[in-house]
Amino acid sequence: MELVIKDLHVSVKEAEILKGVSLIVKSGEIAALMGPNGSGKSTLSYVLMGHPDYQVTKGSVTLDGQDLLQLPPNERAKLGIFLSFQYPAEISGVSVANFLRTAYNSVKGTEISPLEFRKMLKVKMELLHVDDRFAERYLNEGFSGGEKKRNEILQMAVLQPRLAILDETDSGLDIDALRTVANGVNQIFNKDMALLVITHYQRLLNYIKPHRVHVMLDGRIVKSGGAELVEQLEAKGYEEFKD
Repeated sequence: MELVIKDLHVSVKEAEILKGVSLIVKSGEIAALMGPNGSGKSTLSYVLMGHPDYQVTKGSVTLDGQDLLQLPPNERAKLGIFLSFQYPAEISGVSVANFLRTAYNSVKGTEISPLEFRKMLKVKMELLHVDDRFAERYLNEGFSGGEKKRNEILQMAVLQPRLAILDETDSGLDIDALRTVANGVNQIFNKDMALLVITHYQRLLNYIKPHRVHVMLDGRIVKSGGAELVEQLEAKGYEEFKD
């Protein structure tokens, strides 16, 4: 799997947010996208998933040579793209298990039986150390911040995406919840998957070790490097990379 972004320009309500982003992410790679608030990190994740409010004015995005920008969000999901939201929505009356089975059938284009799905879900929940009762709760209703993020990672484990985008998964998590979520991601990640981790801080990357780090400021990637770049950012902040 290879995601290739070339000279991507994106606007929202005529305001340009992304100003020429170029990035490549490949299977077996964990890439971290770091930057301060308002730099365009979440905008990039929404554009990759096909959010209709974001207008691409220039550039290209391909997955294994296929033009993603011409596909609706559901088709992108079927290609194996997954986005873990910063603020997951609550859906009353829909259990976690039913939601995940519906998502699985939709993305995979199959019709797995409730019994077979329950068997698979149980394996995934054991892998992530999630209590069985979790599956019967309504989706994110009454969930703590940590539970919502663990549910996102459980969804990722079920769907087994080729490209997983984690949009500030560490937001609002305490140390224990952060470690639990990060351990879950590490359990799922494999050589056939690419992972794009979007974050402000080093703390998540203490647990999910990136192969490549990209710094975004004002809608542009201004610096790319290895994991050592995380330490540099922690020590000196983003000011060092401003013009």
